Amino acid sequence: MAVKVTKAEKKVNYDKKLCKLLDTYQQILIVGADNVGSNQLQMIRKGLRGDSVVLMGKNTMMKRSIRIHAENTGNNAILALIPCLVGNVGLIFTKGDLKEVSDEVSKYKVGAPARVGLVAPIDVVVPPGNTGLDPSQTSFFQVLNIPTKINKGTVEIVTPVEIIKKGEKVGSSESALLSKLLIKPFSYGLIVQSVYDNGSVFSPEVLELTDDDLVARFAAGLTNAVGLSMILDYPTLPAIPHMFINSYKNVLSFAVATEYSFPQAEKVKEYLKDPSKFAAIAAPAAAPAAGAKAAPAKEEKKEEPEEDDDDFVGGLFD
Repeated sequence: MAVKVTKAEKKVNYDKKLCKLLDTYQQILIVGADNVGSNQLQMIRKGLRGDSVVLMGKNTMMKRSIRIHAENTGNNAILALIPCLVGNVGLIFTKGDLKEVSDEVSKYKVGAPARVGLVAPIDVVVPPGNTGLDPSQTSFFQVLNIPTKINKGTVEIVTPVEIIKKGEKVGSSESALLSKLLIKPFSYGLIVQSVYDNGSVFSPEVLELTDDDLVARFAAGLTNAVGLSMILDYPTLPAIPHMFINSYKNVLSFAVATEYSFPQAEKVKEYLKDPSKFAAIAAPAAAPAAGAKAAPAKEEKKEEPEEDDDDFVGGLFD
């Protein structure tokens, strides 16, 4: 005869199991388990078997075990889990990739009928078409203001109609109609609500970020930091190159406008004194472009390149 385990012993065993998992795993998914049945939960456990462990339990018991374990071990980082334990939730301890585990959990969703009193998680729309119901069932459609017609002895819905909006409670008429039409509009499964990783808790949307998203956000932040540094004249590592360039431009402008000079400014002053030297700069650049086109007639005279005062910048860094 099997020995019956008391409630006190169950609590002790649960506490030991939770503490052992907290010591073993550094990554935890906090998942909502509303309307998830035991069979569905068993399927999820089988699907995650290997790198992950699913633990369900009462919130008060989990919070108590976490607090005591934090006091005994000095690992106060796990206290960040306590604010997440609200409602019907469970914990998935894992050593695998958080994104892959989250995707695996989302696969195990089961269709469910619209029961009376349930809060609709999505909008429910009845599609047009033949329902297969006999004309005596038209009263259900009339109550919900669904336009129908009789076609070949059966009721046919003329246009799509939204009968339940997201956030509304399912009424008896809506539930009865969807049941007759064999429509299961809702699907339930474990939903990742928060992610715990080495003491940090963040939203599951972070798991959807790609490397390109991270690079784009980093670049945007770097641009903001450079702009702020330039406005405040406060040197920072990413802003220093821009500050040097702007300072060089200012000093160069001063040298051009006055008798003051320095080696880097001599070449610019030289071009400004003898504008014909701009032609020597422009000629090599124009030669490849001219060679790509058809050769002009020999008797045609080649045109001299026009002088452009802006071209001196090109020779500045030769």
